[in-house]
Amino acid sequence: MKYFFLSLLSILVVSCNSAQTASSKKKTRVDYANSITSEELKTMLYTFASDEMQGRMTGEKGQKLAAEYLRNFYQDHGIASPIEKNNYYQNIPAEYFSRMKEPKSSENVVAFIEGSEKPDEIIVLSAHYDHLGMREDGTIYNGADDDGSGTMAMLEIAEAFQQAVKDGNGPKRSILFLHVTAEEIGLYGSRYYTENPIFPLENTVANLNTDMIGRIDPDKKDNPNYIYLIGSDKLSQELHNVSEEVNEKYTNLELDYTYNDENDPNRFYYRSDHYNFAKNNIPIIFYFNGTHEDYHKPTDTPDKIEYELMTKRTRLIFQTAWEVANREGRITADKLESGN
Repeated sequence: MKYFFLSLLSILVVSCNSAQTASSKKKTRVDYANSITSEELKTMLYTFASDEMQGRMTGEKGQKLAAEYLRNFYQDHGIASPIEKNNYYQNIPAEYFSRMKEPKSSENVVAFIEGSEKPDEIIVLSAHYDHLGMREDGTIYNGADDDGSGTMAMLEIAEAFQQAVKDGNGPKRSILFLHVTAEEIGLYGSRYYTENPIFPLENTVANLNTDMIGRIDPDKKDNPNYIYLIGSDKLSQELHNVSEEVNEKYTNLELDYTYNDENDPNRFYYRSDHYNFAKNNIPIIFYFNGTHEDYHKPTDTPDKIEYELMTKRTRLIFQTAWEVANREGRITADKLESGN
C-alpha cells in the first residue's frame, strides 16, 4: 500500500510539472499570426459578400446588415468599443454625403484593444466595408474582393490580437479597428473619422489600410506570391524599413511598389482611405492586390478569392501591426505630405 501511494504521488508530481511547463510556454507572434486561417476567412467572406448583404451600398439596408455583422463579431469576441459599452458605431449624418442623390445616414464601425504600456499611442487598422449595392433589376455587386477581403482580414487580425491579450501578450500600443463606410462614393467614412477622430490624430502612430487583398492581378499570374504596397515610404522611411524587415523575416511575399510611383497614372495613393490619414501627416501603408477583370462588377464574388494567398497577405499585415505596436520607439514621420 505504501508503494502504491508513493507511485501515485510521483504520477501527480510529474503531471503537475508537465502542466506547469505547458502553461508557462508563451505563445509567440508567429503562433498568433498562424491563428489567421484561410478556412475562417473563407467562411466569413461567404457570409459578408453574400446576396443577403445586397452589395453594402452606403446608407442602404445591406450596409446596415454588414455593420451589424461587424459589431456582432467584436461583441462575440470580447473586443471593446472605443466609444461606449456595446456602441461600435461612429454615426455619420446624411448631410455629410454630398455626392449621394438621396443622402442617408451611415456609420463607421469601430473596435479597440488598449495597449498595455503605451495606451495613448494608437495604430489604426482600416478597411472600407461598403460597396456598390444593388441595381433596380436586382443585380448585386457583392464586392468580395472590394473590400470584403480587407474587411475580413481585419476581423481575423483583431481576433489574433485579442487572443494575445487573453494570454497576457497584448500589444504595448493601442489598436483601433476602423471599418469605414462610403469609400466608394468618395472616401467619406475615413474623412469623417479624421475630421472627428475618436482619439487625437497627433496620438495616431500609423495607419495600415487594406483594400482588396483576395485576388491576383492578371499581370502577376506568373508570380502570384506578391502584394502591392503603396505609400509606405512617402511619410516615414522608418515605417517602410520596418515593413520590409517584417516581410523578410516572417512572410516572404514579393513587395511590389509599382503603384507607389509618383507618376503612376492610376493615382491609387489618393484613391483609398489611407489618404485621409496621409493628408494629416500620419505614416501609412496601403495593401492592395491590383485590379482585375471583376473589379467593380457583379462578378466580384467570394468563389473567385485566392484564400491561401489572402491568408498570407493578412498575416503580413498582422505581423507589421504587431511590430509597430510593440517596438520600443514610436514610428516617426520624417517627411511631410505635399498634397496632390
